[in-house]
Amino acid sequence: MKKSLLIFLVSTMLLMFTFSAAAETTTLTYWTFQELHQQFFEKQVELWNENNPDNQINLESTVYPYDQMHNKLLIALQSGVGAPDIADIEISKFANYLKGSNPQLVPVNDVVDPLMDKMITARFENYAKDGKYYGIPFHVGATVMYYNMEMMDAAGVDIDNIVTWDDYVEAGKKVKSALDKPMTTVEVTEHWTLYPMISQIGSDIFAEDGSVILDNDKNERVLTFINDMVHKSEIAVPAPGGFHHSEEYWAFMNDEGAASLMMPLWYMGRFVQYMPDLKGKMAIRPLPVWDKGGNRSAGMGGTGTVVTVQSDKKELAKNFLVEAKLSVQASHKLWTDLGFDPVRWEVWDDPVMSEPNQYTEYFQNEDIFGMLLDIKDEINPTMITEKYPQAIDLLKKNVSFKVIKEQSQTPAEALKDAADELRQ
Repeated sequence: MKKSLLIFLVSTMLLMFTFSAAAETTTLTYWTFQELHQQFFEKQVELWNENNPDNQINLESTVYPYDQMHNKLLIALQSGVGAPDIADIEISKFANYLKGSNPQLVPVNDVVDPLMDKMITARFENYAKDGKYYGIPFHVGATVMYYNMEMMDAAGVDIDNIVTWDDYVEAGKKVKSALDKPMTTVEVTEHWTLYPMISQIGSDIFAEDGSVILDNDKNERVLTFINDMVHKSEIAVPAPGGFHHSEEYWAFMNDEGAASLMMPLWYMGRFVQYMPDLKGKMAIRPLPVWDKGGNRSAGMGGTGTVVTVQSDKKELAKNFLVEAKLSVQASHKLWTDLGFDPVRWEVWDDPVMSEPNQYTEYFQNEDIFGMLLDIKDEINPTMITEKYPQAIDLLKKNVSFKVIKEQSQTPAEALKDAADELRQ
């Protein structure tokens, strides 16, 4: 009897040990600068653990201020110690982490290549070098036009007749005449006006070979057009506060300070959060084209989530990121929870993407993703080089400000000065 009891106890302990080992939890450390990203990943970990009972994850996430996180991560990678398993890197900073012949990030081609026929591939190119993808994006960031329909109707403007940018200017003149308010606002201390329009016209800061093309004719055309909207046709004004993310600007727009706004689709969340009085008034459309048959959007902004070479759980980290950001379920959640246009375009016509939520209830559009499906092939990749962070800083601090706000330089002069600095 005693022998049988002993055997039973030993067997029970072995089974408990085996189960415990099988259900062992692995900790992944995660750094980000965006609390919403942290909350999203924590929900995705819960789902991962439900689906993978034998491969549990404990996510230890830390949210740092934007500059502190990027600097801390760069130092950790350069020194070879102290980096997390996974981290977010904002697109304008990403090139800093790809310098040299041996980036301290893990390529993710093996887990994303099988999905590429379902993805907006241009967004992965933002986080690539020498054919290797190093970051997994959150969204497309398709740039669109937001129209205040009450103001459009009051001015007698049919937004579906706005096809070209010249049409847009003419519509703006009607708005100004009827309402004595600007058609739109332009940034002078950020790049969310100039850069999307440069990309849309088929240009960029850098060519595919890395050479600087910021001062080319197309870019001069774009900056001249923006400047003329402010100082010639006078249908636009510099954004209060200098850019479209200032509290001063949100208050201005919430009070119907301007009739329309060009920003990426992810800006929907700013409307919902900071401009509550515009609920039910706003409609979204593709951008006007520069020339007949031209692109009607541009992919802007973004954050690439990476796996660092210091991680000793690289495979688990990669598999989790793909499931958390690129799966069908994750793509649905990126829209319903964050208001992002997921890079997995094949889900855009799924029923859940048109079900009522805080975004569909705010905007008048019945089929936002139907519109995006129509323009998904009209989004150019952005050329990211090691000087990309410097280039974005120049666009933010010098180019638009000197031309539009200070009026101290012509578009050609400002673009040439910035381009020459990048060529040094």
